[in-house]
Amino acid sequence: MSPIAYTATIIAIAVVLFVWNKIPVVLVAMGVALALWATGVLTLGQSLGGLGDPAVIFIASLFVVSSGLEVTGVTAWAGQLLIRGAGEESRTRLLLLTMLLVSLLTALISVNGAVAALLPVVVVIAVRLKRNSSQLLMPLVFSAHAGSMLALTGTPVNVLVSEAAGDAGVGTFSFFEFALVGIPLLLGTMAIIVLFGQRLLPERNGATMPADFSRHAKTLVEQYGLASGVYQMRVRASSPYVGAASTSINLVDYPGLQLVAIQDGESASPIRRQVVAEGDHLLLRGDAESAASFGATMHLAFREEAKPGEGEETLFNRHSGLAEVVIPPRSGLVGHKVFPGMVTDSGDLIILAVQRGGAEIAADSATKESGGIVLQSGDTMLLQGTWKALDLHLDDPDVLVVSSPELVRRQAVPMGPGALQAIIILIAMVVLLATGIVPPAVAGLLAAGAIIMTGIMNVEQAYRAISWTTVILVGALMPLSTAMVETGAAKLMAEHLVNFVGDAGPLALLAGLFLLTAIMGQLISNTATALIVIPIGVAAATAMGISPRPVLMSTAVAAAAAFLTPIATPTNLMVMGPGGYAFSDYWKLGLPLLIWFFVVSVFIVPMIWRF
Repeated sequence: MSPIAYTATIIAIAVVLFVWNKIPVVLVAMGVALALWATGVLTLGQSLGGLGDPAVIFIASLFVVSSGLEVTGVTAWAGQLLIRGAGEESRTRLLLLTMLLVSLLTALISVNGAVAALLPVVVVIAVRLKRNSSQLLMPLVFSAHAGSMLALTGTPVNVLVSEAAGDAGVGTFSFFEFALVGIPLLLGTMAIIVLFGQRLLPERNGATMPADFSRHAKTLVEQYGLASGVYQMRVRASSPYVGAASTSINLVDYPGLQLVAIQDGESASPIRRQVVAEGDHLLLRGDAESAASFGATMHLAFREEAKPGEGEETLFNRHSGLAEVVIPPRSGLVGHKVFPGMVTDSGDLIILAVQRGGAEIAADSATKESGGIVLQSGDTMLLQGTWKALDLHLDDPDVLVVSSPELVRRQAVPMGPGALQAIIILIAMVVLLATGIVPPAVAGLLAAGAIIMTGIMNVEQAYRAISWTTVILVGALMPLSTAMVETGAAKLMAEHLVNFVGDAGPLALLAGLFLLTAIMGQLISNTATALIVIPIGVAAATAMGISPRPVLMSTAVAAAAAFLTPIATPTNLMVMGPGGYAFSDYWKLGLPLLIWFFVVSVFIVPMIWRF
């Protein structure tokens, strides 16, 4: 068999296996790369070279940046804005706002960056509003494809066609000139998704959907009886407690009040100093009248950002959080004595309450004076501390954490610690991508490195943030593009098509080039497809005596129409798992969109850029 025949056979088998969906897609992709080497179509370096391709590295770095935005609560904030703007009942408003946001972001940082940044936001929205993620994630990606035509930086293909126009002597396309065709594409895409998306998309969720932690704090404080009567009071400069020993705080004159803990004013963790300082906080539990009287007498102030007495606001905020742990059998803590207000051995966490069998243990047996509560297997404790302390100290075999503090913080704490740094890093990456000062892979690596260097995430968390399935899948399939070019298969297909439609007029040429570009773009990267089709389109336009500008813009539109398969683009693959999609789900919504892109490419483009 010839190299072209081997390549065609490998592609056909891969497509069949993808559609069959019984073998993990990563194994199929790696099998494609190895088959290209085994048949002699490519060398070993070429077959495995995709795994080190700059585009793959860029995609991996974007997962780290996206996770940094999620960890710091930026995505939770964006999700709250979307929910607030769309409402909980209106599917149409939610879809429109989501599609508009991702398309505008795509125009600045490319399809991959925009989808990676908003993917966790949309998943959280789906969980919170009890909607199927499959109804939201494919519209997110497909509208991002349309949004890539709003500006020069939307996709590498735009840069390629602009450079090709300059090389052809007809002038490059300006930064926002693509919007002349991008706006009709986006409006049509949004209309099709809103009108027909619900019927054409499956009703599914991903295999592993996160829990909804939006009301986590409220649930915990109510369960442990802390919904009211909890106060965080700041020590003023005029307070007699300034400079006093931390053990000197006596509430004997306030029988309705209990001192839970003294917290450092800057870190919100239990103080390790022997004396109280201005700005420290007293965490109190009791009735409102006693708290107000105590605060007035001792010159204490309720924290401004927390409403007095509301446990949810006081205990759970951007600085500190709550965690519920269970004492498992054979735990080293069984038999130990604890009491509410006790600081753990690490000095960073406070025990707020202890329950047994779902009921709080009686106060008279829970005091420090009585020796405290003797822990038993199955007891639950509510702990409070800074988010960093919760992450650090709950990885302990003596306790089982009910809900990971990290997952809770990502969903329920908008604009938490590090949010400003994460936004600055994102803006810097956008500037680097928009200006082209450095290659995209370098911009992504710099941003991912900054996420780690600023302490937003550590190296291990960055490793876990990367979707290695997507990275390996994209890298393993990239050699298909190389094989198509190296064997001459792509060029042969393109030349035959141009010869077939060349005498039928310029509209027929646009239609033929669109079909070729769109079909190839479902199997190989649209960038590789554009590199193959662009020179042929320019040559055909010159031979026919027409301007290459409409031909090149039509090619860019066709390259963006990668809707029919999950392997068409990395972003299509990104949502496959979280959306619970099968290989055959993509073409049902993708086909109407492909038809709309065809109409724009063949009939609207020549109206804007004349032949």
